[in-house]
Amino acid sequence: MQHFDTHEVSNTVAPLENFNLFAADPALQEALLREGGADAAASLHALGAELGRSETLDWARLANLYPPQLHSFDRQGKRIDEVEFHPAWHSLMALLVGNGAHASPWQGGAGAQVARTARYLLFGQVENGSQCPVTMTYAAVPALRQAPRIARKWLPKILSHQYDPRSLPIEQKHGALIGMGMTEKQGGSDVRANTTHAEPVPSAEALALFGEDGEDVFRIVGHKWFFSAPQSDAHLILAQTGAEGLSCFFLPRYLPNGKRNAIRVQRLKDKLGNRSNASSEVEFAGAYGWLIGKQGRGIPTILEMGSHTRLDCILGSAGAMRAALTHALHHARRRLAFGRPLAEQPLMQNVLADMALESEAATVFAMRLARCFDEAADPAQAMLARLLTPAGKYWICKRGPGFGAEAMEVVGGNGYVEDGPLARLYRELPVNSIWEGSGNVMCLDLLRALARSPAALEVLAAELALAGNGDTCFVAYRSTLLADLAQQQQPDEFGARVRAERVVLAVQAALLLRHAPPYVSSAFVASRLKREPGGAYGRLPSGVDCAAILGRALVE
Repeated sequence: MQHFDTHEVSNTVAPLENFNLFAADPALQEALLREGGADAAASLHALGAELGRSETLDWARLANLYPPQLHSFDRQGKRIDEVEFHPAWHSLMALLVGNGAHASPWQGGAGAQVARTARYLLFGQVENGSQCPVTMTYAAVPALRQAPRIARKWLPKILSHQYDPRSLPIEQKHGALIGMGMTEKQGGSDVRANTTHAEPVPSAEALALFGEDGEDVFRIVGHKWFFSAPQSDAHLILAQTGAEGLSCFFLPRYLPNGKRNAIRVQRLKDKLGNRSNASSEVEFAGAYGWLIGKQGRGIPTILEMGSHTRLDCILGSAGAMRAALTHALHHARRRLAFGRPLAEQPLMQNVLADMALESEAATVFAMRLARCFDEAADPAQAMLARLLTPAGKYWICKRGPGFGAEAMEVVGGNGYVEDGPLARLYRELPVNSIWEGSGNVMCLDLLRALARSPAALEVLAAELALAGNGDTCFVAYRSTLLADLAQQQQPDEFGARVRAERVVLAVQAALLLRHAPPYVSSAFVASRLKREPGGAYGRLPSGVDCAAILGRALVE
């Protein structure tokens, strides 16, 4: 040491970077093959290496350090409502779009949803804000197909793998992104309370304004309190159409005549997390919108979009949890305390192994749900997706914030500061519970699905039966759950959260019993089914093979 040096830096851990996210995750690799996405294995291996590069991981840091800025007017005072992003944001978006994260399931191929889900779980380990506009674009495709004229013009640009952030009419762009706006100040989740209204434009006026695009045009006045990704090329919104009720409309940023639509961005939201992404408040000052679906059927129309955005909420949480686990475990394997690595301390092993179980269970659930979407032509798979999407969005997203907090605690004070990724990941995790339907909305939606279809319980029972009868604790849990659900003549709203939680735990346990090593499945059953999961991690019972679980959790 030099004379004035106070200490040497030692026993520190280098950041987890320049590694392959896909190769490090045996559970994801196995699920990809099992659920029908084997053709994507090579591309996912390449993507895993790309996402694990130090440069890619630094894009995530920069995109959040320098959040988007709204420019309402240009230098001459003309209204422009443009959002400016840091170059790192555009690099992330180009990577997402270039890999088809917004489009690949709609372009055909066996196991397309499963492959896209694996891809999205990897992206979720890097940066979550950029996933928002990609999710909205992905989810908009089924709704837009209900409007053939719009679909013919827009889908080729939406399905393009070229990221084009330029603010231009759609005819001049190489690719397009779609956003969504449902929530208003007075309504929140109760979109039926929306006051934004739409009036049909007379045919002669619409024809004069837009030529062959002048069909089903409405003039819209109102606001949206949350308007996702205002930089998108178009948005789907809900508005009242008189006695018919809420209808769904397509609002392009640029009108077919080349003029800007009257969508006024009032401000960008100052959010807890998801800071790289622009969320906004807008007003519609006589904006033009094109009807999607039938008048008065806006909620069913846009809910087709909602089922896919809710799937992505599950994937976003599962991906962020996986990232938090890998950073915590990487640190614990290398940080010495009391004479040996943290990962060899018995109580720390309990915490980390408990987290690893949670992460693997979320991964296998997400991949199984994706196969339901791939096989939606099968009524049984469609019904299973109808049940597991709201239940999974509730439970997996709800488990995220506590998981992120535990990962920070593993790293200690260094985990709580902004120098590393864990503080950012922690801030990201609550949003997936809030957006696209809060936890209570999801649990009530599950109850509705069970109440409206007699086949729903049969489909769930059939899925759980695949795990067999080898584990007596699982068999008892399954029997109790199915009997409880069968006895609910009237939906029990008061206990809806407990039922959603138990449905997800039962499905996760069944998948792990069928496909995971016994040291994983037995530990999950013992810690989640024999007793309540609890609010903290590190509650695994004695006898669990923590070393084996941790060896599987992160292959370095």
